[in-house]
Amino acid sequence: MSVPSAAHAFRQRIEQAELTRLPRWQRAAFQLARLGLALHRDLTQGYLSLQAMGLVYTTLISIVPLLAVSFSVLKGFGVHNQLEPLLFNALEPLGAGGMEIAGRIVEFVDNMRVGVLGSVGLALLLYTVVSLLQKIEGAFNDTWRVRRARSFTQRFSHYLSVLLAGPVLIFAAFGLTASLGSTELATTLTAYEPLGRLSALAGRLTPLLIVWAAFAFIYWFVPNTRVNLRSAVIGALVAAVFWQLAGWVFATFMVGATRLAAVYSGFAILILFLTWVYVGWLILLVGTRIAFYHQHPECLLGPAGQRSMSPRLIERLALTIAARITARHQSGAEPVSSKALAQEIGTIEERVLAVLDRLDAEGILVRSAEEPPRYLLSRSPRHIRIAELIDALHREVEDPGTLARLDRDPAVARIGEALEAARGNALDGLSLADLAPAQLASDQAEASDSRTGR
Repeated sequence: MSVPSAAHAFRQRIEQAELTRLPRWQRAAFQLARLGLALHRDLTQGYLSLQAMGLVYTTLISIVPLLAVSFSVLKGFGVHNQLEPLLFNALEPLGAGGMEIAGRIVEFVDNMRVGVLGSVGLALLLYTVVSLLQKIEGAFNDTWRVRRARSFTQRFSHYLSVLLAGPVLIFAAFGLTASLGSTELATTLTAYEPLGRLSALAGRLTPLLIVWAAFAFIYWFVPNTRVNLRSAVIGALVAAVFWQLAGWVFATFMVGATRLAAVYSGFAILILFLTWVYVGWLILLVGTRIAFYHQHPECLLGPAGQRSMSPRLIERLALTIAARITARHQSGAEPVSSKALAQEIGTIEERVLAVLDRLDAEGILVRSAEEPPRYLLSRSPRHIRIAELIDALHREVEDPGTLARLDRDPAVARIGEALEAARGNALDGLSLADLAPAQLASDQAEASDSRTGR
């Protein structure tokens, strides 16, 4: 058997396995294998690499303004002198060249006095910083299949809180760790074994733990959707381990980088710096993919994380959405948002939004002006026929000109008309009001099961 056919057979075995019939440890192994295949697919498609390169460019433009804002915040707490050591630690894998780059960056930050920039200069400074955070949010939203970014007011409040509180929290974590390690009790305890070895191990693991916590916060906070904290923590753990491994590989490579310096001369350290920033962003993006797949394992299979949906799946999803919105309409409940619908149905928000936008464009649903928008019926459910809803879904991807040319074949036209007639007969007289009773009964049964603990 050839290698390609063996690889294809292995992939089919992993993707087509019925996990519900397997023991728990085998289900975990298959899910892990599917995660590996999904990450391989995402990386080989090249889109993650393009996003990382775009973030590298934005980082080069924004790093000095970002550190200037952080410097101004930390100066109020009297710990701004610790900014340079933290930057040295981040660029430590680059060796002596990294120290030189960190020193240059800190020099630029010292020369950029926020107080003398003026209102226009300060606005440009904040815009440059916000553009970096906005680009990061866009990359994360793409991973989480979020089609709408935060509004301007939400961005301003969220980003400002990160810019003001983020540096303080990071330095507080480092300061607390250093303080605990230098107390008299800690010094006394480390004199006894194995507490001494455990203390040394904890000291080596502290940078990893801080990076882990920072990544977990980013994965939980940045995407404009509800991220499960457990998924964010798992994705952050993998990303933090990769970050430490990448730092070790870079440090090892820098020992023998004399040949690169001979080729690129003074540009060698700049190339290594750009490569390190690119690897860092790529690791961060891979971590958020892991968090997404952990929260939505149904997206592990299929091309591009199953962004596309089959016509049958679109119809079933539209009927489910219409049933839930109609049930709310008839029970007098508050209108629902796309995020809440996705959580109720158990699918990703991108799929729900695709259907909601189509039904809104066709006048079946109405979207409110609030943020986030909520959806309600445009008229009485008895006046919205199910056939009308299905036709609205078909018109989105239908090309009338091509359809007319295809219907020139008598056999094709005859079968197409028969299918349309059969569907019309099956849905004749049915409206959205016919969906609501079944949905209400289902909701009541789920509520009863949750109360009884079943």
